[in-house]
Amino acid sequence: MTLSLYDTMSRRKAPFAPKDPSRVTLYVCGPTVYNYAHIGNFRPVVVFDLLFRVLRRHYGADHVLYAANVTDVDDKINRKAAEEGVPIRTISDRYLDAYNADAAALGALRPTFQPRVTETMDAITGMIGDLIRNNGAYEAEGHVLFDTQAFADYGKLSGHPMDEMIAGARIDVAPYKRHPADFVLWKPSKPGEPAWPSPWGDGRPGWHIECTAMIHEALGLPIDIHGGGEDLKFPHHENELAQGVCSGHGGREYAGVWMHNGFLNMAQEKMSKSLGNVALAHDLLELYPGEAIRWALLLGHYRQPLEWTDTLIEQAKANLDRLYRVLDDSGRFLAGKVVPDGAQSPAGAAEHADILKALADDLNTPEAFAALFRLADKVRAAIMAKDALAVAGGRDLLLDAGNLMGFLAADPQGWFQSGADDDLKSRVEGLIAARADARAAKDWPQADRIRDELAALNVEVMDGPSGATWRIREQA
Repeated sequence: MTLSLYDTMSRRKAPFAPKDPSRVTLYVCGPTVYNYAHIGNFRPVVVFDLLFRVLRRHYGADHVLYAANVTDVDDKINRKAAEEGVPIRTISDRYLDAYNADAAALGALRPTFQPRVTETMDAITGMIGDLIRNNGAYEAEGHVLFDTQAFADYGKLSGHPMDEMIAGARIDVAPYKRHPADFVLWKPSKPGEPAWPSPWGDGRPGWHIECTAMIHEALGLPIDIHGGGEDLKFPHHENELAQGVCSGHGGREYAGVWMHNGFLNMAQEKMSKSLGNVALAHDLLELYPGEAIRWALLLGHYRQPLEWTDTLIEQAKANLDRLYRVLDDSGRFLAGKVVPDGAQSPAGAAEHADILKALADDLNTPEAFAALFRLADKVRAAIMAKDALAVAGGRDLLLDAGNLMGFLAADPQGWFQSGADDDLKSRVEGLIAARADARAAKDWPQADRIRDELAALNVEVMDGPSGATWRIREQA
């Protein structure tokens, strides 16, 4: 099955062809770790985690290398460290750990590499030196700047004329710049700020050179796919591209495919800390299962903007409830039944193929979700028909598709009991045990009274060969 991806540079969707199918490379811009990340920051995490999973399915898990960087030196990190009177590493470690924990809760696989700016300084200064030698950069008043006039294709990725890009980026037109669009590669640190040695004096790198150097060191240039949010297209990715080509690494190509996910909007505005309209993923995970948040982030096509609302997450949770209910019912149906090893039923095979086809079509998650529900319906129909072979085969396909997309990793019973606190769980387990005693004593009226009491708690009890299980009832 051919994998097709939309390329921002060419403005078209085309079959993906890595330079080396045995070593497929993907890079995605990662977090600046000075605080908890908002849910908008996690849309690219989830989108490109899905791409990582699809690439691994197509080329083999050992043949896909995924790097997502960590910006661990930044004005915001410096300020927070100064406020707390601690080294910047204390701040960056704290919030990187929180970021990785939140990403894992959203079902994101750990990238192959997670390079940090502070651990890549030699590569950064080395690439700046290459740019100076290639006449792509120049020194001025303690700074090193990239010469945008040295790159004839500057602006091609974002598709905007130079004057529009300058205005849109609110570029500081310093007197030492040769051109207003030239940007900093290395700058002196202010008193009290962290600094690193370089041939141009102690200081620290500009934002854009960090990613270019980390890509080159972790994956080598050129790479197959570069991903990130729509807001990074200019100036960040435009500048990365210019630096990478002019540094002499990778020839005239920087990335074979450029992919950008749409904005996550709240109240019809782009979500951002500066606007104060953010929802922290860390907080949302206290309220909703990670899979529900992941599902919500993938409900729309990744290239389109997504409106973030409570209704969106509730819809996602309801969709997952539907799938987990099929897994729960099929598991209880198959309990005690013997299904021949390796036996496969055609039930759901066409729908499973549709899921793979949709994901191979530029990560078309709306189509993949629709096919996932059709597959679940096939499993449900097989349960009703009491066809154990079809149920077992369809259930395996459902779990496989869920695993590919980063879903259905929870135990179904645990999923449905996740809405119950410890007190409710203890009370329900006690009532179920009392009901089992009543049934063993053939005290049917008492058993019925206990069932009614459980129903009043919004608990559904399912009796099976291995005993009774329970779940929170689906809301009407």
